[in-house]
Amino acid sequence: MILASIRLKNISKIFPGNVIALHESDLDIADKEFVVLVGPSGCGKSTMLRIIAGLEEPTTGEVYIGERLVNDLPPKDRDIAMVFQNYALYPHMTVYKNMAFSLKLRKLPKDEIDRKVNEAASILNIEHLLQRKPKALSGGQRQRVALGRAMVRNPAVFLLDEPLSNLDAKLRTSMRTEITKLHKKLGTTFVYVTHDQTEAMTMGDRIVVIKDGIIQQIDTPQNLYEQPENLFVAGFIGSPQMNFIDAVVRESDGALYATFGQEAVLIPEKIQSADFAERYLDREVVLGIRPEYLSDDSSHFSVSSPITGDVDLAESMGAEKYIYFVTEGNHCIARVSGKSSIEDGDRATFSVDCSEIHLFDKETEHVISL
Repeated sequence: MILASIRLKNISKIFPGNVIALHESDLDIADKEFVVLVGPSGCGKSTMLRIIAGLEEPTTGEVYIGERLVNDLPPKDRDIAMVFQNYALYPHMTVYKNMAFSLKLRKLPKDEIDRKVNEAASILNIEHLLQRKPKALSGGQRQRVALGRAMVRNPAVFLLDEPLSNLDAKLRTSMRTEITKLHKKLGTTFVYVTHDQTEAMTMGDRIVVIKDGIIQQIDTPQNLYEQPENLFVAGFIGSPQMNFIDAVVRESDGALYATFGQEAVLIPEKIQSADFAERYLDREVVLGIRPEYLSDDSSHFSVSSPITGDVDLAESMGAEKYIYFVTEGNHCIARVSGKSSIEDGDRATFSVDCSEIHLFDKETEHVISL
């Protein structure tokens, strides 16, 4: 059994013109793990995937698949299969021939090719499409064929580069589920690139957040959401995104508060390390509050501080409402019950769940550690 762990050691990529796509990066992916590389367009995530695939050479560093150093191995010898955003199907070939093509190149017996293609088609529920050509397929069906073509090779590693970005929203949601199920069924290592944080959160065992060619944080979806290490991760992960407010740490009656204008949010003791007051008293910090930790019900949280704002828009989403409001010049979003009576133009008071706030250093943008 081939171990399909992946290890990137000190990988960097500099394109002509001194364009730095990846700064010295280290990444360890376990055998059978589903890891998602996420970040805005141009952050270096596809470059990292292409370096794993052997489609790009790293400027510095080493790539291991299992125990093998693969820097000098061509893509065909790395035991990987890649699924692209544009499916890359041969238009003149039937679905069957598209899926069988790589097996024919390897000169496998005809009955083995037939078995592998039909097996993959059955798993992906595309048996009825085998004699069609790509132009007769929907986007979702083409994506299944592209996955099937990768599956028949029985690779140790699947590399998927924004495979759902050409699909409509409903189909993307169902295909996310299909790919997650496929990963469990095949028991192989998946590395998946997307700029969509919802895709990352719902699919990955772990997520690698990248910005400007630098890995910002590697963690489980839940830990990234609850314990972001810096402002970028906190703002990138979560929808609607975290509210950020420039505040000053002040002391009142022996307690510390993040204050802005006339408003003050209690800083819980769990954030206050031994030297917290010494380092941050009367200094600016960035206060982070996720929308669900703002409530129009004052009894909703056990330790809370009230803040008041003018409502621009109360957007009904059915089971919940997004309340867009301005407090002391800061634009914020609260995620409240769909039954909330708050309407456009109201002046409303919201309770902040003080136990769930985040504070970030204004200069370094790093979280102020718990």
